[in-house]
Amino acid sequence: MKKILLTIAALTCGLFIAQAQPGMGGGFGQMPQINVTFDPYVEAPAGFDAERPGIAHGTLESVEYKSESVGTIRKATVYLPPKYDASKKYPVLYLLHGIGGDEREWLDGVPNIILDNLIAEGKAKDMIIVMPNGRAQVNDSKEGNVMATFPAFAQFDKDLLGSLIPFIESKYSVYTDKMHRAIAGLSMGGGQSLNFGLANMDVFAYVGGFSSAPNTNMPEVLIPDVEKTKAQNSLLWMVCGSEDNLMYNSSRLKAFCDEHGIPCTLINYPGEGHNFVVWKYGLYKFAQLIF
Repeated sequence: MKKILLTIAALTCGLFIAQAQPGMGGGFGQMPQINVTFDPYVEAPAGFDAERPGIAHGTLESVEYKSESVGTIRKATVYLPPKYDASKKYPVLYLLHGIGGDEREWLDGVPNIILDNLIAEGKAKDMIIVMPNGRAQVNDSKEGNVMATFPAFAQFDKDLLGSLIPFIESKYSVYTDKMHRAIAGLSMGGGQSLNFGLANMDVFAYVGGFSSAPNTNMPEVLIPDVEKTKAQNSLLWMVCGSEDNLMYNSSRLKAFCDEHGIPCTLINYPGEGHNFVVWKYGLYKFAQLIF
């Protein structure tokens, strides 16, 4: 058994070493193609990610919390919507980064600006976005050989469920039921979101994967009970660039869902690879569908 586990780990590590950097089209190296029916791609309007004068703006802040599973003080970046009012309750989107990032990577995708604009247009609900460090280990920096840290990403659910969510619910005025909680992420964070979101449908009603990486579990593992998933998951939404070889991970899940009649969206973003063009689009679309 030990030899089998080591072999699997070596193969998995090989996939991650092949990862391209954001902006490159290749993703994690050439992977098989799966024929699926994509959902319609509808272009985002010009300026959806540009700061606009004359509207209310939310705020960004860095927070620290004690992680019981990791045993250290960890950081997260938090977006508070415009005119955050502690006398009101807010839903929460947990937004996860990729293998080469940390709790600040999503800032390159200007989530605060995207949400400010959507909220001003009445296209998205007021919400809090929590951007944690998904590398659940004592040294959680993105320095050095980040490819060697992928096992720590698989352990992040313990930190997320056991420490981060309780911390957020104690610090901010938020709803604490699944219908007001969503999880999504890019690349490695997309795989985490699918893995953790579908495994904890009593915690997350909405699950999104943007260019999800090879850490994504097989569909049969993600969805061991088809009827339970149909009954409990409110949204399963994915996007991936047409030039990104990581499309395999998303299309594999899409094919499984289509075969079993599970509602699932997969957008094929035309002409793009593994980059923030796709991920900003993913956040823009996903944020309008949750809560």
